[in-house]
Amino acid sequence: MRPKSNIVHLPVYQPGKPVEDVKRELGLSEVIKLASNENPYGCSSKVREAVMEEIERSSIYPDGASIELTDALAGKLGVDTRSVIFGSGSSEIILMIARAFLAPGDETIMADETFSQYKHNAEIENAHIIEVPLKEGVHDLPAMLDKVTDRTKVLWICNPNNPTGTIVKHDELTAFMKAVPEHVLVVLDEAYGEYIDDPAYSNGVKMLKECRNLVVLRTFSKIYGLAALRIGYGVGHPDVIHFINQVREPFNTTRVAQAAAKASLADDQFVAGCRTDNRQGLEYMCEKFDELGLNYFPAYGNFIMVDVKRPSQEVFQSLLQNGVIVRPRWAHYPSYIRVSVGTPEQNEKFIAALEQVLQEAAVQNS
Repeated sequence: MRPKSNIVHLPVYQPGKPVEDVKRELGLSEVIKLASNENPYGCSSKVREAVMEEIERSSIYPDGASIELTDALAGKLGVDTRSVIFGSGSSEIILMIARAFLAPGDETIMADETFSQYKHNAEIENAHIIEVPLKEGVHDLPAMLDKVTDRTKVLWICNPNNPTGTIVKHDELTAFMKAVPEHVLVVLDEAYGEYIDDPAYSNGVKMLKECRNLVVLRTFSKIYGLAALRIGYGVGHPDVIHFINQVREPFNTTRVAQAAAKASLADDQFVAGCRTDNRQGLEYMCEKFDELGLNYFPAYGNFIMVDVKRPSQEVFQSLLQNGVIVRPRWAHYPSYIRVSVGTPEQNEKFIAALEQVLQEAAVQNS
């Protein structure tokens, strides 16, 4: 068997290390996972009720068009139902966009340190990838615009950016969209957008009326706490969404996921509480990093990227021994780790473990 020649070098996506594996490998009874930007508070109680009811219909195929969920979401966002598409997480929408718009040799532009699935799916389609360095951890929109040519098909902006956690501000994004040619599809990934209440942050959905070449991605995996159910969505001009729908697999989201997502949309109080708790967690971590003399990027999502001043893999392994899982190994930031915001207790245990690891490393190097 011979696979496509352009995929043989591709890495397999590596998720955060599972808690169960760490417990088994290291003989630990308690492990904290702060590696995958999950919601430590779970999901809305309304979701549990909806899921239990839907399980009774497990023998019946899901609604392939997600009609009820589409109506609920379109109403909440104030958009046409034809402007919405659902996927198995927003990562599947990324795959569908690449499949629908990128052909071999087409150009696609992205940051050099951003969500890996933009590049991964572009490589599968054998597109020509142009990576633009981040500027102090932030998308350099003028530099990205300079790279646009007649061959550019898709441009990706992760806002907040994963892994750095930084944002492109509304005024910057608005000016960029006015300047980018209409033949370029701009994908604005707002997977962590619900965590932000900063007035400088953009709301991509509100920009859609003026920007026909914009698609906004969001997910139920983060603040809504449905990561295990795999459901996300895209919003864009109906014509663009139609093209993406043409490559969508049938029944790509489950009955349970659709019901859970619909129930999540009805619980604004849960979302607001998670946003507040997350902000307090970020403030605590920033305060502790300042005390430790560690630099970090301004954080807007539910994670923060901090410079631990030594190879990140070494710190990762040492934290693992202390029962804390974080995310290391960033190509352009080799001494940084990305850590998710947990509960107050989890955050305190992480900081205590990090202090111990850095102290031990300092003694060894003295």
